[in-house]
Amino acid sequence: MSGLPHTHLYASGLFQVPWSDYRGDLVDALGRTVSYTVVSFCGAVLLGLAVALSRLSGAWPLRAVAAVYTEVFKNVPLLAIIFLTYFGLASAGIRLDVFSAGCLSLIVFYAAYLSEIFRAAISGVHGGQTEAGEALGIGRAGIFLHVVLPQAVRLALPGTSTMLVDLLKSTSLLVTVSAAELMSEGRLITSATFRALEVYLVISALYFALCYPLSQLLLLLERGVRAGVPLSPGRRRRVRAARVLLATDLDAINVRKEVAG
Repeated sequence: MSGLPHTHLYASGLFQVPWSDYRGDLVDALGRTVSYTVVSFCGAVLLGLAVALSRLSGAWPLRAVAAVYTEVFKNVPLLAIIFLTYFGLASAGIRLDVFSAGCLSLIVFYAAYLSEIFRAAISGVHGGQTEAGEALGIGRAGIFLHVVLPQAVRLALPGTSTMLVDLLKSTSLLVTVSAAELMSEGRLITSATFRALEVYLVISALYFALCYPLSQLLLLLERGVRAGVPLSPGRRRRVRAARVLLATDLDAINVRKEVAG
């Protein structure tokens, strides 16, 4: 028995993997997964917004390029994009490290879907809002930033939240390029312990522990926004100031009524 490899000691029974030996590696992999998610989602939001605005632009070349981009990346599998970014670009002389290639793949893929969500949200804001802004003498940029965008964010939030959770789960596909995220670490532990069922059950549980709380927090955010909670700190300050002013006016009205009575 002593002549067998250490990993063979855990060859029978369930939950026999020495997880304490891999705790540090799992924590690093978890952090790497979160990093991929945050960087890729921020990039996808920015690119998706640019594509959405291009689709709504009055210049037909911009609309055409944005439409082609959207249709291409909506209809190509993410796994193929990962391979093209990491292996394909390398064969063309453009070598990206694993993190850059992984984030770029996720960005260009999810930006296509987010652009459609943003385009629908922006188009869903009633045209009268823009006309009202113009009547007040607000410039086009001001109308978009202060009138259209806040309302579009509320409309886009449910779909965007879904994309964020989906992107987090899709980081598992980066195992194909050994990206050192959770699924890659699971594969390494499986190779060392030969306990595939146990290892991938634990990895799945870790993904659930990430995705479920995130989805619930996003759901609470959606409900708050639907209830009229301001999104930005500046708007929250203005709402608080308006409430204080309204309360002061109501107190003054009540005082006048008491005096008149």
